[in-house]
Amino acid sequence: MPVVRIDHVQLAMPAGREAEARAFYGGLLGISEIPKPEHLAKRGGCWFEHGSLRIHLGVEADFQPARKAHPALLVEGLPTLVAELEDAGVQVSEDQPLDGYFRVYVDDPFGNRIELMEPTGGITP
Repeated sequence: MPVVRIDHVQLAMPAGREAEARAFYGGLLGISEIPKPEHLAKRGGCWFEHGSLRIHLGVEADFQPARKAHPALLVEGLPTLVAELEDAGVQVSEDQPLDGYFRVYVDDPFGNRIELMEPTGGITP
């Protein structure tokens, strides 16, 4: 098969709200921001990466949040993260159980749906 993995997930965001993206993805979720290439930086948005996890936020002129489509992020310590998100005023919602995982949904500051998942047996390297 020629396709071997996902390189990154691109999410849309409205113009001029990079500080909110940094607070959510960098601050609350703990994903480090990396500089965008110079020729792309003038478009706005920001990129967050940690190891093979890559989330790129790009400015979309007629922004509409992704309400159904979403990235699912594997996390360690989901109960602690949920408490921190709720303390920060982020609404956390549960869905039907998924065998082998604890999981919740949150919206980023722009209304994009994000699934947070932790395997019930923990994450193995």
